[in-house]
Amino acid sequence: MHIPLSQLKVKLFADGADKKGMLDLYANPLIQGMTTNPTLMRKAGIVNYEAFAREILQTVRDKPISFEVFSDDFPEMRRQALKIAAWQRNVYVKIPVTNTRRESSAPLIRDLAREGVQLNVTAILTLGQVRAVAEALDPGVPSVVSVFAGRIADTGHDPAPLMRSARALLEERPRAELLWASVREALNIWQAEDCGCHIVTVPHDILAKAIKLGGMELDALSLDTVKMFAADAASAGYTL
Repeated sequence: MHIPLSQLKVKLFADGADKKGMLDLYANPLIQGMTTNPTLMRKAGIVNYEAFAREILQTVRDKPISFEVFSDDFPEMRRQALKIAAWQRNVYVKIPVTNTRRESSAPLIRDLAREGVQLNVTAILTLGQVRAVAEALDPGVPSVVSVFAGRIADTGHDPAPLMRSARALLEERPRAELLWASVREALNIWQAEDCGCHIVTVPHDILAKAIKLGGMELDALSLDTVKMFAADAASAGYTL
């Protein structure tokens, strides 16, 4: 039996940088948190990182939201992380699992976690990375471990076995939540549920599709599809 969105155990987070979309989804009780990143912000035309974040935080106060550091230098990452963490209590700081030189962020993660910073460790694609992050996290501090399941799938590998193994690796970190990231289609939401993920973060357009079509009977969807084709053909004025 198909589980409707409202009955899923996995928490739905909205992933994006469109202000109106973020605030509309924040008001939706199905959405339990939010994420963004510098790439999404750049695509949305954001030029002042802090001003945008603080504007969003005026409304987003009682659901977790993640903002990412953007330095490639660990001391500067640390400075940015402490500044971002101080913006509001519901803020999680995104730290990439490595820098661009493949140097592990584990020492920085360990230091920040010990200082009580709520972290969202991002861009994880291997179990070795999950293990290193789990060892670095403080068991008493809330954290998120973001595994990019969609990018794993892009390589032709099924991410589900890795996600289940990642969930097992986090058993000794009860305050660390496994997040299924880089969702490509609505089905990934239910896959994240099946794998025991705590969170799945979903782009705004896919969330809209999942909210509209999730649980819809396939016969009804078939008819809707036929009606769409007929309406578009009539609108285009096609003749033979």
